[in-house]
Amino acid sequence: MKRGKSLKPGILIIVYACLISTIAIYAQSNVFTGDWEGLLRTGGVSLKLVFHIKDNDGIYKATMDSPDQGAYGISIDEVTIDGSKLTLEIKKIMVAYTGSLNDDGTSIFGTWKQGPVEYTLNLRRETVKAMNPDEIVFDELWDGILKVSAIELRIVLKIYTDANGSLAAFMDSPDQEVKNISVSSINISDSGLIFTADAIGGSFEGTFNNERTTLSGTWKQAGQNMKLNFKKVDKLEEAIRPQNPQKPYPYKEEEIFFESIESDITLAGTLTIPEGEGYFPGVVLVSGSGPQDRDGTIFNHKPFWVLADYLTRNGIAVLRYDDRGTASSQGDFSRATTEDLTLDAISAVNYLNSHDKINKDMIGIIGHSEGGLIASLAAVNSDLTDFIVLLAGPGLPGKDILLMQLELIMRADGASEEIIVKELELSEKIYNVVESTQDDETAKSKISLLLDDYFNSLSGEEKDNLPNSKDTMLKQAYQLLSPWFRFFIRYDPRPTLEQVTIPLLALNGEKDLQVPSNENLGAIEKALEKGGNNSFKLLELEGLNHLFQKTSTGAIAEYGKLEETFSSAAMEIIKNWIIKL
Repeated sequence: MKRGKSLKPGILIIVYACLISTIAIYAQSNVFTGDWEGLLRTGGVSLKLVFHIKDNDGIYKATMDSPDQGAYGISIDEVTIDGSKLTLEIKKIMVAYTGSLNDDGTSIFGTWKQGPVEYTLNLRRETVKAMNPDEIVFDELWDGILKVSAIELRIVLKIYTDANGSLAAFMDSPDQEVKNISVSSINISDSGLIFTADAIGGSFEGTFNNERTTLSGTWKQAGQNMKLNFKKVDKLEEAIRPQNPQKPYPYKEEEIFFESIESDITLAGTLTIPEGEGYFPGVVLVSGSGPQDRDGTIFNHKPFWVLADYLTRNGIAVLRYDDRGTASSQGDFSRATTEDLTLDAISAVNYLNSHDKINKDMIGIIGHSEGGLIASLAAVNSDLTDFIVLLAGPGLPGKDILLMQLELIMRADGASEEIIVKELELSEKIYNVVESTQDDETAKSKISLLLDDYFNSLSGEEKDNLPNSKDTMLKQAYQLLSPWFRFFIRYDPRPTLEQVTIPLLALNGEKDLQVPSNENLGAIEKALEKGGNNSFKLLELEGLNHLFQKTSTGAIAEYGKLEETFSSAAMEIIKNWIIKL
């Protein structure tokens, strides 16, 4: 199957005399072989990249490391050497690097092209071998909690002594499954610790307690100051995820690729198929808001992996895929709207319909959160979709859901009623601007005036207690002008639901603070009845949150702390409903 177009190297203009003098040298020795390092600077962030080039009897092979992102041994698909010119291609992330070797063979001057964007990337021979984090014995381990609004993220600081005898460190963000972010600089004194992480534009400054067992301080990133407290530990705790599937699996697992219709991108995923002969019902899993991998990874949970494993063990084939521009899928997620993502989901349905093990009359979509919107849109735009399951799927317009979500989360986070009222009023006014003003610059001016009025209405104490500065809030508000958000805030799913005539199952958690159960299930029911659909089932599941975990509060801060990834009772309801069809 085709896996996307190769990127063609650019034309390198070389002075004729120089070309003649260097050809003989390159023919005699493999000057490109070895280790090369450089800094890729993108949008104010610097990422160290390391390339390892080998010559296997005239066939060049290479891998790439991105230490700041904790990624090592990334396979490079094509290595081309032509005289003084080097071209490297990594197709799954749409990268092409083209560079020219200098006369003394110590540096490569070139261009990193990823999709339509180009950056300068110059490489030099790596003189000191970088230490692999997995092989380091760390001197100190610090485990901390970063509070970001209503979310708590676990942060780990790992301190060691490098090959030069200098102090160095790595950071982990386990809840985001990010490991070994390079710490650019670190300084420890008797009173505290300071470090910076240029790769992610962050810095920390904190103070030790008397026993030097805790570290209290502030994390600064993207104009925000956030509380970050560490405790010193002897060993890092691993998140307990008892539902994660264990090999060997009693079913077949295939790595698959398929083209998205109406766009020149290739999506990557995993198809799990029950053992045995015959044709199996098949479902496509569609994720919620934001770029997500095929497992729906969030806070170290992998709900789509758990759900796919359960359904496949019970006779249902499951296709789950990386969102466009994420993990192994091509594309640009930042420019995609819900409608674009719907085309991806329909393409996945088309793939299942072409598979020789799938029952072509029993293909459905299971969509979580925004994925529920996508499932409904796909149902009315694809004749191959036979049923849909909405997991915490919205039944109300995006603006209404966002305001309800804001109120519930702020109240759960302990905000005062006065602040809640002010935040709701401000948010509604900003959403109205986004909804009604097409021109971005005009919208930004209106939003800036709204924030001026908001800050003028606050007391000094209220301003001091705000988690973000005015400038940070302004930058965050400008992000609401993205194509995705503009579509989402305007979109009303009810007219689409009225057109859904195939069987539909909608499940919402009673403790869901992000897509409130009662209001959205009620809207879904009215829309289906209005459209004449007589084959639907709606259930509110007691004690479950937005991720379908058993909880007492539904608070977002609990997501990563809970061991349960996906309610077994909810999975059984889904399985039984599909089999009954």
